[in-house]
Amino acid sequence: MNSPIDIRDVVLHTPRLTLRPWRPEDLEDFYAYARVDGVGQMAGWLPHQSREETQKILDLFISQHKTFALEYQGRVVGSLGIECYDEENYPELAGPRGREIGYVLAKDCWGQGLMPEAVKAVIRYLFEVEKLDFLIAGHFDRNTRSARVIEKCGFRYNKTLPYEIHYGTVETSEESILWNPDRAGV
Repeated sequence: MNSPIDIRDVVLHTPRLTLRPWRPEDLEDFYAYARVDGVGQMAGWLPHQSREETQKILDLFISQHKTFALEYQGRVVGSLGIECYDEENYPELAGPRGREIGYVLAKDCWGQGLMPEAVKAVIRYLFEVEKLDFLIAGHFDRNTRSARVIEKCGFRYNKTLPYEIHYGTVETSEESILWNPDRAGV
């Protein structure tokens, strides 16, 4: 089952990143990477066409308290959301507590190992502090970079599902799961 999450007061540090709640002053950094062709499509959304579009999503990030801003070298370069997974697709997970993670990274930061670093920090937080039993992460077939992040972070393939993306098409999502080793047998 989806566990409640509220990260409004949570700040995580890795050797190169600060993961923190989004702030209004993050608009320009967010727009700078969200408007780049090829970034959003990997996560199922089109490049942002205006600051107003980015502002609406930033406002959601701020109000929903479930998405980290990824700060690197003084600027926000991505996001990592702790999303609700579709419980209808996972009837076998009705008892244990979990969530799904999703992430996006600025194109100029790809290939530097930043996203695995961020995901591992969030896994530690969600398993050690929030005491979740499992996490789900999915990627589209064509998104080999995201598949590699999921693999590096210890997730294991679970199932393939259709996924309706924000611009109306349906893609295939490879869904993987990671169980909390401290909560085995839950």
